[in-house]
Parts: sequence; structure tokens; C-alpha cells
Amino acid sequence: MSNTGNNYDLKQIGANFTIHGDFVSSAPYGSGHINDTFSSTYDQGGTQIRYIFQRINHNIFKNPPALMENIKRVTEHQRRKTADMDEASRRALTLIETNDGGVYHCDQDGNHWRCYIFIEKAKTYDVLETSGQAYQAAKSFGEFQKTLVDLPGERLHETIPHFHDTPKRYENFEAALKTDKYNRAIAAKTEIEFVQARQTMTSKLLDLNAKGEIPERVTHNDTKLNNVMLDDATSEGICVIDLDTVMPGLALYDFGDMVRTGTSPAAEDEKDLSKVKMQMPMFEALLQGYLSSASEFLTPAEIENLPFSGKLITLEIGIRFLTDFLEGDVYFKTHRDGHNLDRCRTQFKLVESIEDQEDAMMELLRQSL
Repeated sequence: MSNTGNNYDLKQIGANFTIHGDFVSSAPYGSGHINDTFSSTYDQGGTQIRYIFQRINHNIFKNPPALMENIKRVTEHQRRKTADMDEASRRALTLIETNDGGVYHCDQDGNHWRCYIFIEKAKTYDVLETSGQAYQAAKSFGEFQKTLVDLPGERLHETIPHFHDTPKRYENFEAALKTDKYNRAIAAKTEIEFVQARQTMTSKLLDLNAKGEIPERVTHNDTKLNNVMLDDATSEGICVIDLDTVMPGLALYDFGDMVRTGTSPAAEDEKDLSKVKMQMPMFEALLQGYLSSASEFLTPAEIENLPFSGKLITLEIGIRFLTDFLEGDVYFKTHRDGHNLDRCRTQFKLVESIEDQEDAMMELLRQSL
């Protein structure tokens, strides 16, 4: 294998980090769409050791140093809290320092690089295969939040301001609709009416936060279930990854996004909407897994709104797809005409499926307490 990837010289980049041994090879790794990720192998006394290198996408994350300060604080706190657990070194990401004692390297082209120890004998799954995997992933995200409840020091940086601010997302939608720069509103009449009919629900969680019933916490904010590594031997959730969006937020944002990404068997851009549905067994697994680790620190209002959070975050992502469609597809990558509209329709169909089963979801919650 080459020591380069995407025209980056990984051997040279690796020389800036405190890695011992001889560089062997490097190759692209994983299925992420934001950062450039590579696995690099080094020979250390006859044993081959792997590391993960990532180039931070500074078009999305405008302040990489602040982002890395967040990750350093969070991972160090995780390691302190899990130090007495079995295989503690696999339960939190470990940053490798640079030669000058930092946690990122800025190359001559202005790219910011970080390096992690590679977590062996575990992997992520892009598609959930069993309810057991859903349980483990949700349990891991709950443990992640619980570990960070007592994170000392100042408030973390907001790496993407207003990321899960649903009222703000609604305002952006209304602005795009008013302008209708590309004359696309006519093609999305049904979807526009769907959103407008649900405007009042967009501020519910932030209103509860303002009343003090739902506290701000340190949250992951991108709880796709492939952001948890599952152990190859035990299938246990071993490590939460992709920490770029770890910042202040609401615990319910994380659970809501688990429901959005983990309960429907359909792809995010599925055209056949009959395939889109909230599967109750998957919701039950997520609920049980999350409560198994998070119930001891959640407030009554947080617990009560777990089912609602799935509906809200799914609506929010649908609003973002619809807004991007109206604005001419400027944020999300598209691969066909109307791609963002297809994505929007999939989200809204899932919202409807959640609404149809909301009473049953609440009953399941009551039975779980």
C-alpha cells in the first residue's frame, strides 16, 4: 500500500506525532462523509500497531482548535472515569500528542490533523442487524452522557452553533420559502404544509429547558448508531466515536436522533415510502438500552419526553432537507434531481409513523420505569 491517501503523505503527517516504530502503510478507512480518515500501520519491535489519522473538515467545523480542545477535555475525563473498568483503553478514544505537546498538527496547507490509537477487535455497523445491537448502542450513548455529567471546567465550545435548535431551523425554512429563489415551492406544497402544521411543537424542548425542567448537558449530537463500536467477541458497545459534535446540548437530542436513525428499515432517501416505518421492537430496544445507563441522571421531564424527542428530531432533519431543496441544494450532497425532497419525504413519513404509535410508545415508557 502507498503511504499516501487523497494526495496526503501520511508518513510525513505521522512524523509530527509521538508515534514510535517504523511506518509500514496507510489506507483510507471507514464510511464517514465529513472528515478524511486513514488507518496507518507502524512496526513496533516486530509487532504491527495501527493508528487512525483524520483530517478535520474545516469547511464544516470552522474552528478546529476549539473542536480539539473539546475532544481533549472529554476523552481525558472519560479515561479518568473508566480507569478501573476492564479494557479501559478501549472504552474511550485516546489522542496521540504531537511532538510539541499538542493534540493536533496543522500542515503547510492549513489542514488540521489528529491521531487516535486504533481500537482493535471491534467495529461499527452502518445498518443495524438486530435489536440487540440497538440496545448496546443506546446503552453506550447513555453511558457516554452519564460519564460527562460532571465534566469540570468551562462550558464546551459549540462546534456548530444552533445545531439542534429546531425553532432556528424552522426560521431558516420560512426564510427559504419566502424567497423561493429557484421556484421550487410548488413542487413541495404538501411537505411545506406538513411542516407549517407542526410549527408549535418545534420549541417544546427548548421551552422546557428555559423553565429549568430539562438541563443543558454535554451531548454527542450525532448519535447515528454507527458511531458506537461493538466488540467483536461479546457484541457489547465498547466505545463511542466521532466526537466532533460533542458540545452543550439536550440529552433528548441524542435519544431523538437514535430513534430517527435506528427504528426505520428504509434508507434515508428511500423513494418507496411504504418501506418507511417506526418499528416498535427497535424503539423498545433503544429505550431499554438508553434507560439502563441514563435513568439515574435524567430528570422526570427528560424521561417523559423520550418518545416525543424522536418525533422532533426527525421533523427537524426533514425541515433541513426541505430547506436545502428550496435553497437549491447548497448544503447536503445530492446525487439526483429532487434528492433532498426525497430525503425530506422519508423523514416526514417517519414522523407520521411515530405519531401513529405515540400512545403505544408512551405506554412502553411507563412499563419500563
